[in-house]
Amino acid sequence: MPRLVTATRVASLVGPLVDRGDAPAYSRLADALRQVIADGRIPQGTRLPSERDLTGPVGLSRTTVTRAYAELREQGYVLTRRGSGSVARVPDVPGGRVDHLLAPSSLGDDGRVVDLTCTAQGAPSGLVEAYQRALEQLPTYLQGTGYYPSGLPALRERIAARFTARGLPTDADQVLVTAGALAAVATACGPLVGRRAPVLVESPTYPNVVAALQGAGARLVAHPLDHLTQDWDVPGLAAAVRASGARAAYLIPDFHNPTGALMGAGQRAEVARVLRGAGVVAVIDESLVDLSLEGQVMPGPLGAHLPTAVTVGSASKSLWGGLRVGWLRAPRGRVDEFASSRLRLDLGAPVMEQLVVTHLLDRYDEILAERRAHLREGRDALVAGLARHLPDWRVRVPAGGMALWCALPSPGSTALAVAARSHGVVLAAGPAFAPAGGMDGWVRLPYSLPADQLAGVPERLAAAWDDVVRGRVRPGLAGARRIIA
Repeated sequence: MPRLVTATRVASLVGPLVDRGDAPAYSRLADALRQVIADGRIPQGTRLPSERDLTGPVGLSRTTVTRAYAELREQGYVLTRRGSGSVARVPDVPGGRVDHLLAPSSLGDDGRVVDLTCTAQGAPSGLVEAYQRALEQLPTYLQGTGYYPSGLPALRERIAARFTARGLPTDADQVLVTAGALAAVATACGPLVGRRAPVLVESPTYPNVVAALQGAGARLVAHPLDHLTQDWDVPGLAAAVRASGARAAYLIPDFHNPTGALMGAGQRAEVARVLRGAGVVAVIDESLVDLSLEGQVMPGPLGAHLPTAVTVGSASKSLWGGLRVGWLRAPRGRVDEFASSRLRLDLGAPVMEQLVVTHLLDRYDEILAERRAHLREGRDALVAGLARHLPDWRVRVPAGGMALWCALPSPGSTALAVAARSHGVVLAAGPAFAPAGGMDGWVRLPYSLPADQLAGVPERLAAAWDDVVRGRVRPGLAGARRIIA
């Protein structure tokens, strides 16, 4: 049964857009509906209200609404079947999303190509010394098997202590060390995700988790996140849970990837109330939680409001991706379930890298200060360049995280990704982040590279966007098959 969006909800989404401009009312309504469908605020596959039901809430005649629906059908944004009503859809984008999990390809090593597909930094200072200290400790572990499925005790204790210090009391026994946050999500899928089970995800969201959830058999239920206000729609979330019957959810409340949104303390309590009331177990991704850039006091963990939640994190964003160390915090009483799920994936993260992370956590605050300064410089350089070269691109500057989420003046993200390659920039197009399709009007721009490298990117993107606007781009798959991180 397709998810249904009410006429009142549609009116609240399109109302401000319908009131703009001098075009005929049917055209303005069609444009507004097309925009909210393309942005994923009305997810693909959602059943729209009937033409008759929509007339009152939008304040337009039935003839006007009927004509708007007809225009959307012609453009491929609405599919109407007799007896089933009208359903939102997203037209196929030539050269669009190939897969959520993309494979790497060589960029060449001449340094002229800027890769903006990954939110990842180079290694922090002191990494070699941490490896040297770990190497000195390694002989202690050589007499054993080397298998630590739950992780080294010393590392688990440090991770548990950090959870506790942030307001989520945690024992080391509740922590499982994994090969990155993605492996932690895969571990959580074992007890939580059944075949064809509905799982709520934000839209947009992190592409590789989409692949992990679908690989576990989940049926994704997309809950739109407001792109520009960077806000969670709590009533909409409650409606999505009720309509879908979802009993699991994947959420990124801390500097959301890709939008950079930060869920406020009050909203965390509201979201938790909705999920608790519906019996939904949340998988909370805190991979970016430590990357605040404005010196702000961070809200307490969302998991502190949800005793049943699973929280995952990673050393990849704050330390270094090459370490491949992540973790899962399981609720008391379910640790054995998640530990069993962990064993179905592999027998543990490498001992050497766990030792390295343990030593890096000893000077974590110092490392974070360096990382935050680096990201702040990159963000500000990119924002300044966009304001100068692409002033009609809309972006809300995030207070943390690793990327900007930019609204283009018109759909064309996929074509932009193709055009940008010829100007020496590799992008992940907006549709890659859309679990329910759409979002060709958005593009993610990481600012994790050095500021001097990012400073020249907006001018290149301006040239690429001009190619798109002037119709010089033939959409294809060039540069699409890459890792998105």
